[in-house]
Amino acid sequence: MVQHQLRARGISSEGVLQVMSMLPRHRFVSRAVRAEAYGDFPLPIGRGQTISQPYMVALMTAELGLSQREKVLEIGTGSGYQTAVLAELAAEVYTVELIPSLLERARHLLTELGYRNIHYRCADGTAGWPEQAPFDAILVAAAASSLPSALSAQLGDNGVLVVPVGRSSAFQTLLTVRRRGSLLEQHEGIGCRFVPLVSTRP
Repeated sequence: MVQHQLRARGISSEGVLQVMSMLPRHRFVSRAVRAEAYGDFPLPIGRGQTISQPYMVALMTAELGLSQREKVLEIGTGSGYQTAVLAELAAEVYTVELIPSLLERARHLLTELGYRNIHYRCADGTAGWPEQAPFDAILVAAAASSLPSALSAQLGDNGVLVVPVGRSSAFQTLLTVRRRGSLLEQHEGIGCRFVPLVSTRP
């Protein structure tokens, strides 16, 4: 997976490559699709959600430029796989998931795997985690229709936010945002397809 899907497609962050070569991705999916766990495509994890393809996990993580010191917010815990990647590369991870059953399954597995630097919340991810802001990095593992203002507001100075953005499920763009004081620098990356970011807020 690492050699043919990540390194061969331009992922150059040795930290990300090392972590993803070590993590047991098959533990984060059901037995029914375990044989496909290392394929370069998303897989269902229940409740209409997916575990992202390895390349997208690697690309989004590499965009954050983590160096073991950061406080990271993740929106969309899902299977917990992306959470584990972040926890290996950052100091603290705050992860928010809207669906209780997914959060509990991920929490159980990540605890079993020995992670102690992950904090969990079952809530509407579009609100972020304001009590813990600011964050050095924010990763959104679902597609927003536009840049979520509550999340960009929780980004610390020189912090980076990576989020898929698009009003159509057929066409989304990976957006990287960096805060420079009161300014937000935005860079549009590759096209992508993610499940929608769901909000319970009016």
